[in-house]
Amino acid sequence: MTQVSFYTGVPERLAYVCRLLRKAQQSGSRVGVCGPAALLKRLDAALWAFEPAEFVPHLDLSAGLADSLLIAATPIQLHEQALAFAHREVLLNLGVEVAEGFDQFQRVLEVVSQDEGQVQAGRRRFKHYEALGLNISHHKVPA
Repeated sequence: MTQVSFYTGVPERLAYVCRLLRKAQQSGSRVGVCGPAALLKRLDAALWAFEPAEFVPHLDLSAGLADSLLIAATPIQLHEQALAFAHREVLLNLGVEVAEGFDQFQRVLEVVSQDEGQVQAGRRRFKHYEALGLNISHHKVPA
């Protein structure tokens, strides 16, 4: 059964996502990040500039330029659709709605900023997961 983790009250969403992805990568996890193309493009840029002394290896699959060896070797992958990822380990959803195919992943991460629209969308996703009877953990991020 898919385990869902919510991180709410996040002041700087992209910076927090970068830290979360670095932690996941350091622990050996494979993470697929899905969401709107414009947001993924901003995340890609943020990951390149995140820590000057560290690199969080990631790949934007939506460009369609990567070969299968590169895809297999890259732990953090970005795409608009969750089902585009070859692995089914961790899914980080940056979309407004629940990601299609989320239930095929072992774990789903939801990062919700302090923006009112984000809060409302996050509540809808939380209720959706809750209605399915999934195991949900909630982490309130200190401001």
